Amino acid sequence: MAESVESGGGAADRPTGQQHYFTADPSAPSARSEITVALRGVSVTLDTDVGVFATGKLDRGTRILLETVPTPPNSGRILDIGCGYGAIAVTMAALRRKAQVWAVDINNRALELVRDNSARAGLKNVTACRPEEVPADLGFSLIYSNPPIRVGKSALHGILSQWLPRLTPDGVAYMVVQRNLGSDSLAKWLNDAGFPTERFTSREGYRVLRTTAAKQQ
Repeated sequence: MAESVESGGGAADRPTGQQHYFTADPSAPSARSEITVALRGVSVTLDTDVGVFATGKLDRGTRILLETVPTPPNSGRILDIGCGYGAIAVTMAALRRKAQVWAVDINNRALELVRDNSARAGLKNVTACRPEEVPADLGFSLIYSNPPIRVGKSALHGILSQWLPRLTPDGVAYMVVQRNLGSDSLAKWLNDAGFPTERFTSREGYRVLRTTAAKQQ
């Protein structure tokens, strides 16, 4: 399994300039660049853009997540939190074309990329939208995320508190976080918040966390 573009992680994955990738409407002029991601037996060509996380590459954390998590069931509902240009959402949708994949982000440029990348791959099972556009009654059997750690701890906790309760009773979330950016403290917070979390795997300075649905009181 390999992808055409490899990131160096760490500082290389930080947003450039003064504007973060979690801005709703990036002010930097669009300048798309194309990559090919070949993982898990599927190959997809994806447009990236400035003002969107991991411009011009598949970042190391996302690659590790895609390489290590279990293959999803043939059907079901999948959520990609903070989808960026759609590396996770499009790959999983191509791998499991009967699954319904929801890709959420507050970055409108990112959502446009996901829509274009899904169409290019001939995928009709991807819905890219802002968080508030996801119907309130939808549950998800799988959640994947390379979460926006740099948005700040309070905001990150708010994002996860919004989406993890959407796990179905037997649902599982997988999140990839750099060890030196607080993966272990995040795991502790998740457990303390009532979402059972364990370290699924560790590779190249990253942890993949496995979180299950909160226990019903």
